[in-house]
Amino acid sequence: MYTPVTLFFFLCLTATTYADHHEPCHSPNMTGFMSVVTMKGEIKAYGAFTYDSVGKKLRFTSNDSNFLNASLNFDLLMFFEEDVLYEIDTKNQTCQKKKLQCDMHPLDIPDDAHFFTTMHSGSRSVQGEGVKLNIWSGSLVNPKGSYFMSATMGCLPFSTFYITETASLLICTAEIETGIKDPDLLMVPSFCHGQPLEETPEGTVHSFFSEFM
Repeated sequence: MYTPVTLFFFLCLTATTYADHHEPCHSPNMTGFMSVVTMKGEIKAYGAFTYDSVGKKLRFTSNDSNFLNASLNFDLLMFFEEDVLYEIDTKNQTCQKKKLQCDMHPLDIPDDAHFFTTMHSGSRSVQGEGVKLNIWSGSLVNPKGSYFMSATMGCLPFSTFYITETASLLICTAEIETGIKDPDLLMVPSFCHGQPLEETPEGTVHSFFSEFM
């Protein structure tokens, strides 16, 4: 309970709310780096991502050899339009194909998100020392919870805070560049071709969020 209260208090101290009407924006094609951290300080993942905003495709690769010593070592390829998730093991040339039950992820603001406020990260009075952000909020269905997402005025994702009854995750991006450098990263590897879709056990929900739980 203390986590969302702390976040709300922080936003109230640093944010300036505007009465203008806001509609959720959508991120461009982009590449960059992403970190996933629990509220206990455990670094779940850190790695490079490639995102196709038109085709709704995301590749995220994390391994334990990075400088942050992330606890998870994986390679994810998500097709949100097709509701398909690939867990890829390039070293062993194997993969698992699963059904995505939730298309929400930290690189795009949901259409039903609610505008929360506008704030400056850093300083808004010192030129070049701050970033103006729009904050969006909404509800999580499964697992039940809520989220806060921040994005720049150009709709580049800055951070996402997922809050549930059992866990909370902070996801941050860095070194974002617009465009897709290597389109092949968003293609299904040849050794995954023909991979059958695994049956989803009852009560299991596959999503970007669940990969880190």
